[in-house]
Amino acid sequence: MTQPGILNATLQGLRVLEIGHFVAAPFCTRLLGDLGADVVKIEPLTGDPVRQWGEQVDGRSLWWSIHGRNKRSLAMDLKAAEARDIVLRLVAQCDVLVENFRPGQLDRMGLSETTLKEANPKLIIARISGYGQTGPYRDRAAFGVIGEAIGGLRHLTNHPPGSYDLPPVRVGVSIGDSIAGLYAAFGIMAALWQRDRAGGDRAMRTLDVALTESVFSMMEAMLPEYGRLGKVKQPTGGGIATAAPSNAYPTADGGFMLIAANSEPLFARLAELMGRPDMVRDARFAGNAARVAHAAELDALIAGWSGTMSTAELEAKLTAADIPSSRAYTAADAAHDPQYLERGMVREVMDPALGPVLHSGIVPHVPESPGAIRWTGPDIGAHSDEILSGAGFDAAAISSLRQKGVVG
Repeated sequence: MTQPGILNATLQGLRVLEIGHFVAAPFCTRLLGDLGADVVKIEPLTGDPVRQWGEQVDGRSLWWSIHGRNKRSLAMDLKAAEARDIVLRLVAQCDVLVENFRPGQLDRMGLSETTLKEANPKLIIARISGYGQTGPYRDRAAFGVIGEAIGGLRHLTNHPPGSYDLPPVRVGVSIGDSIAGLYAAFGIMAALWQRDRAGGDRAMRTLDVALTESVFSMMEAMLPEYGRLGKVKQPTGGGIATAAPSNAYPTADGGFMLIAANSEPLFARLAELMGRPDMVRDARFAGNAARVAHAAELDALIAGWSGTMSTAELEAKLTAADIPSSRAYTAADAAHDPQYLERGMVREVMDPALGPVLHSGIVPHVPESPGAIRWTGPDIGAHSDEILSGAGFDAAAISSLRQKGVVG
């Protein structure tokens, strides 16, 4: 499994097999691929469902261009009798297997952990599922949205109770899936370190990542506040329940400015900028605890001031005063932002099917050993022949598999 067009990438030489679909597992492997890992994605003969998601250009998904980047595609019917042997040959060459089927589905395909371990005793397996591989909910259907709901996030993404009568809103992206993918990638690197450290145990490691638990683990003090005080954390709209002022404030031209002046020096600078230095001495706003208790009053004062200026004027004043602030970026703002451009977080890449496409860059930045966007999301089965050839199948065997409808 070779990696053309990249030198000294952080994960160069790491071999990853993805048997995933939709978002969580593919997001995990995209992170690894961005840092140089050789990722082989097994997808159905009709392609990963995400190929049909989002805006399309001539029937091709713009999301897929980035979601499938830096991966080699092997189109295969995993239910075919021959599929098991193909997967095991690939597993024998890999360091990592990432999957996000329902618990037990790979076992029913003849790909149990025991079988995988026999093929490669050093394999790291990352399993991503809705509820995890054990427990009373393990067999329930789940997507990222369910992880966000049970993890506690959906309850909190709203305005304060009584001020809004619509359902809790979505964050705006598949955040539950992405968080699970991040945890899986982190777990993979931890397991590889343990496997490969000097004198370490080189036996197979299995990671069990649940969408629900991944979101739940991000909920800060929600659980201890309930357990110790019986307090159920409630949504706070654009504000923060533990610090003030920190919120989104209106501008004269219909925009919103995020202002986080929630330390004593920052609040003093904001009060001075507003022409209200007296606020620092106001008992309602003297210290963070007092400001939190009177956040609604404070936010109203700030909003009355911010609403007299355009977004650009307000942004300039806040920046000059060195107060953490920003307008709420749109895609257009991000695409032209000089900070993103300077650090390569907005890149124009050439997609063979779509032409020039903007991609987000690679995180984390590793200046001494950078990752790269080697290619965009490939066609279904674009690398089937080279992957199978690398696994020991000759041209006649590959042709036979294709004729039988096993691979595409």
